[in-house]
Parts: sequence; C-alpha cells; structure tokens
Amino acid sequence: MSAYLILKHLHVTTALITVVLFAVRLLMDLVGRPGWRQTPLRWIPHANDTLLLTAAIGLVVVTPWMPFVHGWLTAKIILLIGYIVAGAFALKPTLSKPFRVVAAMLALVQVAGIFHLALFKPAFG
Repeated sequence: MSAYLILKHLHVTTALITVVLFAVRLLMDLVGRPGWRQTPLRWIPHANDTLLLTAAIGLVVVTPWMPFVHGWLTAKIILLIGYIVAGAFALKPTLSKPFRVVAAMLALVQVAGIFHLALFKPAFG
C-alpha cells in the first residue's frame, strides 16, 4: 500500500476518533459525570490528535496540496483552529453551562465544515 493511502486512512480514522471522543466527553459533562477527567479519557484524545496531526503533515508532504495555496485546505486549517478554541471552552468546567453549550455547538459545526471540505475539496475563488 502506498504512503498516501496509509496516511489518508490514518488521518480519516483518527479524525473520526477525535470527534467521537469529543462527543463522549461533552455528553459525560452534560449528564453530570465529570469524573472522566480522572481517567485515561483525559489524555487519550491528545495522543489521538498527535497521530491525526502527524498524518496531516505526512499528507501535505506526499501530495501536491499546499496550505495557503489550495483554498479548501486553508479553510480547513482555519476551521481546525476555531474547533480547537471552541472545544477547549466547551470542556472547561469553570465556565457557565450555557456558554459551554454554545461553544460545543460551535465546535461541532466547525468540525462538520472540516469534514465537508475534506470530502469535497471545493474550489474557492
């Protein structure tokens, strides 16, 4: 199997795992079970996201796609930064619940945009 296919499958798999882990942590907080913060669920997403980022960098190296040249990839990176910020606010236990719910919804909308861009790679311009 080519390096591209391996990296692509790793990237897609870890992206899906990221969303599932984020949703699980959100739901656990929503139902009043913040104890996940004292379990491996606290660090497993970070390990998965490291693999996700490594695969993304690998894909940029082995493909002709370049950030800031291909509009869809630039938009994906901007949405990723927004997802990270909104997700951090959504999981911050010291913030009010309404604020965290809005942040969670914003994070999920942004991740949906990331998946859309990854699937369809629309041309901008």
